[in-house]
Amino acid sequence: MENVLKQQYRLKNPTTKRLVGYDIVNYRVEDGSEKYILKVYPDNKNELDFAGAENEVLLHLQKERNSCFPHPLENPANELLSPFEENETKKYARLLTFLEGTFLGETEHSKELLKSFGSFLAQMDVQLKDFRNYVVEARTLKWDLQHFLLNEEYVSYISNPSEKKIVAYFFQQYKENVLPVLPALRKQIIHSDANDWNTLTQNNRISGLIDFGDLCYSHLINEAAIALAYALMGKDDPVEWAVPFLEEYNKVYRLEEKEVDVLYWLIAARLCTSVCNSAYEKVQRPENTYIQISEKPAWDLLKKWVTLNPIYARNEFRNAAGFEVPKEKAIDEVQAERFSSVNPIFSVSYKTPIYMERAAFQYMFDKYGKRYLDAYNNIPHVGHSHPKVVETGQKQMAKLNTNTRYLYDQINAYTGSLLRHFPKPLNKVFLVNSGSAASDLAIRLVRNFTGKKRIAALEHGYHGNTNSVIEISHYKFAGKGGQGASENVLPLPMPDIYRGEFQAENAGTSYAEKAIQKIRNSDGIAAFIAEPVVGCGGQVPLASGYLKEVYAAVRAQNGLCISDEVQTGFGRLGDFFWGFEAQEVVPDIVILGKPMGNGHPIGAVVTTDEIADAFNNGMEFFSSFGGNPVSCAIGQAVLDVIDEEKLQRNAKEVGDYYMRELTRLQQKYECIGDVRGAGLFIGFELVKHRLTLEPDTALAQKVKNELRNRYILVSTDGPYDNVIKSKPPLCFSKENVDEVIHQIDAILKQS
Repeated sequence: MENVLKQQYRLKNPTTKRLVGYDIVNYRVEDGSEKYILKVYPDNKNELDFAGAENEVLLHLQKERNSCFPHPLENPANELLSPFEENETKKYARLLTFLEGTFLGETEHSKELLKSFGSFLAQMDVQLKDFRNYVVEARTLKWDLQHFLLNEEYVSYISNPSEKKIVAYFFQQYKENVLPVLPALRKQIIHSDANDWNTLTQNNRISGLIDFGDLCYSHLINEAAIALAYALMGKDDPVEWAVPFLEEYNKVYRLEEKEVDVLYWLIAARLCTSVCNSAYEKVQRPENTYIQISEKPAWDLLKKWVTLNPIYARNEFRNAAGFEVPKEKAIDEVQAERFSSVNPIFSVSYKTPIYMERAAFQYMFDKYGKRYLDAYNNIPHVGHSHPKVVETGQKQMAKLNTNTRYLYDQINAYTGSLLRHFPKPLNKVFLVNSGSAASDLAIRLVRNFTGKKRIAALEHGYHGNTNSVIEISHYKFAGKGGQGASENVLPLPMPDIYRGEFQAENAGTSYAEKAIQKIRNSDGIAAFIAEPVVGCGGQVPLASGYLKEVYAAVRAQNGLCISDEVQTGFGRLGDFFWGFEAQEVVPDIVILGKPMGNGHPIGAVVTTDEIADAFNNGMEFFSSFGGNPVSCAIGQAVLDVIDEEKLQRNAKEVGDYYMRELTRLQQKYECIGDVRGAGLFIGFELVKHRLTLEPDTALAQKVKNELRNRYILVSTDGPYDNVIKSKPPLCFSKENVDEVIHQIDAILKQS
């Protein structure tokens, strides 16, 4: 290279140092006191045409800001590209002036520096506003955010499933929130790569910008999105740091509302582009470390970005650009609208309800820009808006959705996958639309099989909202508005070792003996039904050994045993995929519901050949959409995600940590009477004093509502409504647990 510089540019005594880079080979050149950048290109028309276009852009920018950008230098023949041979291969050299300064990535950031950054880029973009170059305009570049989807194929190279889902989520959201508005956004030539290693600073101001290799004809707002994606890395409150940049950019080059409104998603798109290409390069060219320079900070920001309410970001960006923030309806107005057409019996949570807009994984976002940590909602089992579940449903809905009278592969594939999680006697599936429908069908099955009607069910149990299911749900028939137990139900004491009659180590046997005595004294029962952990009873795990003895007694009377796994199934309990496994029993019938579709309406009854065959008595069983292709595809996606992201293991590890932290709080506060549960199915009971067991319902309501005010969602349950219950999506993390514990601690400290 030294000889090339001497011959082509007549430098006297040049020395070169090769720089790390992505594609084009770059050298830092020193010749006495002078410094330059040398770029070497292959003899490739596309590369050379673009190098020429880049020179034209730089020369255009020199007209007003000569010291801010590299200047292309001519050789003695007045050419900006100099041909030479290296190892008998023709190449071209391009020499640029060297800009002094400290990289933005090496500079301590301040709000003033971000202001300067915004102003600097806006001035450059104003200069380029009317500049045209057909080579740049014809270019398709995967780093250009208008071509973001070209990077989607690289998602598969991300090895960590928890990280992969975040990137997949933002690809999906780009399609929903950005693609539809792209045609309306302004386009021009932009630098498109103002990252922290291309941006120079001096005296707390941006002084220069180098490396125009990503020049493209793209949407103007992408300039700001790309710059911010890098400038916001490492910031505790990235949106707050974006504001000064946008304020100054907007003063120089006025932004449009529709540009500002998609900025949140475009920043995410650039971060995803970065981590996708890093993942790809690590596999294809592991020796190339340049592309991986910003990988960790990009991941850190991306993981933080997904927790931000997009409406909050949009509103802050709008304020910075001087646009009015859309005024949302007040809570009272929205609630009044709801009750004008929906009966108030269709209740809402909290004294002050929440007006929700969207959600992502374990976070929910309201219409006013607030983010809530969902420590309660067990329906989105693998996380709100999980991209695999959403995409699967969308694709299947676009292909085939029909009633179940036809043959299609999805029902065969899903039921086969589902049954692989059950012990062999349970090998027949009835698909329905909800847990309630599944419970109703289970009652039909047992009454048909046994010829008896009476169902033994635990006190405080809840199994659904149909007539036949309310009849066996003590939580309903013994509660407000209930009509008491009918002759078709045999209530059994809930085996609660904290508040119940038996509290010793052998409480399971004692409770079982009491239940068995009631069963023997009855006229005969068709079935016994129980949740492995009684949710509405206050997150109460059944006493150890209870089911084994009760199941034996029920079967001795030719009755059947039903396990209601609507809330406890699919790995939620951590150690076991199904709750009945914890009691070392195999039921005759299992009821499944809401978590199996991640919120999509699907339910199931799983039973044995013998019971299923007996039901085939001539009366047709038909569910129009129970087991339709879309539901089955979504159910399969949920099973796949549980496996791929190891969510059962996460439920175990995070749940154990959650229990330890709550137990630590219990030792600190006498008002925490009991901490119980398994995996991510947890409750803690609040009492006046631990020694008296007197329930403190008022304190439980205060904790629930105060946590809501601190943007954490939990609920209360139990016979006295004094149990705080937490059943979060299985992607809940230890950091999420810390947030919950910290706020509970603060609330109890003030109580």
